[in-house]
Amino acid sequence: MGYSSTVVPSVIKRNILENPSWYTQYTPYQAEISQGRLEALLNFQTMVCDLTAMPIANASLLDEGTSAAEAMSMLFSLKKGEKKNADTLLISDKLYPQTIDVIKTRAVPLGINIVVESEDKFVLSENIFAIIVQYPGEDGSIMNYSSLFDEATKRGIFKIVAADLLSLTLLKPPGEFGADVVVGSTQRFGVPIGFGGPHAAYFATKEEYKRSIPGRIIGISIDRKGNRALRMALQTREQHIKRERATSNICTAQVLLAIMAGMYAVYHGKEGLKRIAERINDLAKYLYSNLNLMGIEFKSNTFFDTITFKLNSEDCDKLKNSSLQNKINLRWMENNYVGISIGEDVTFKEVNELLKIISETLHKNYDPKT
Repeated sequence: MGYSSTVVPSVIKRNILENPSWYTQYTPYQAEISQGRLEALLNFQTMVCDLTAMPIANASLLDEGTSAAEAMSMLFSLKKGEKKNADTLLISDKLYPQTIDVIKTRAVPLGINIVVESEDKFVLSENIFAIIVQYPGEDGSIMNYSSLFDEATKRGIFKIVAADLLSLTLLKPPGEFGADVVVGSTQRFGVPIGFGGPHAAYFATKEEYKRSIPGRIIGISIDRKGNRALRMALQTREQHIKRERATSNICTAQVLLAIMAGMYAVYHGKEGLKRIAERINDLAKYLYSNLNLMGIEFKSNTFFDTITFKLNSEDCDKLKNSSLQNKINLRWMENNYVGISIGEDVTFKEVNELLKIISETLHKNYDPKT
């Protein structure tokens, strides 16, 4: 569902989260007086660009839903040529439900039609101006969007990808298979779940759209003495300068949490992030292999950290009761599907305990496969 358990490095917790010097959810208007804050945000932008394989990113937005809605708004304003009158956004049904809700709300005043459909049923008609997909999907599945995106490009349709940043340390990044905009949350980069928020979102896109990007952008310049200096870049997009002609009408961000996420990447480094992702994926594969030995039916056999499987109604109710009694939170979906996600702090012992509960509840015998 877009929220994962994570481990906050103690040095980040003490020196950033518990340090009042960093406390603001805004990027200050006269931010140049605080070069350290701008450098931390530049780290965040660089991290997002590196992982998504996109050339430019902003300094965070409110949440993944807001970021996706901003992508829709931006691309709707950039329509031209044969797509000038196109007014429909095609949404994958694998998008997180909260993201779909935010997009639908934003679409109403803009006069945008929303169609939610499975990717294999997408019809790229003339009235479609953009499509948006989740990578990996909300059910954990990993889809290959290359052919879909190639066809969309031929038809002049924009492509938006809502991606899990940590998974991109192992998966092909959206920028390499044709995405125009990549959005998502950086919550699992050392930011606690916090009962659903707040978390910093990211927004990355192509260089050609830089003057339409929402939110703040940190850039590198030189001061009057010729020294390297960081500054707010492309401010002519913003409402405090352009007023009603602004292309960026959102100034609020999640700067404190963006700095935490950026510093999490700095703390672990490229290889450290990859090791965390590999460990999570290894535990998910171990879980999948042993559930498979029990004869359980899966929704997809491609995944990063989330596995979705199907039970009959009776077994689903039994497992729900057992998991609640053992204080284990699983996701209960429509049509008796059950979702299990692996977070950074999940241990091998906990996965085995869950497997034991499932085996005993469903009366499934198996020999643990390591």
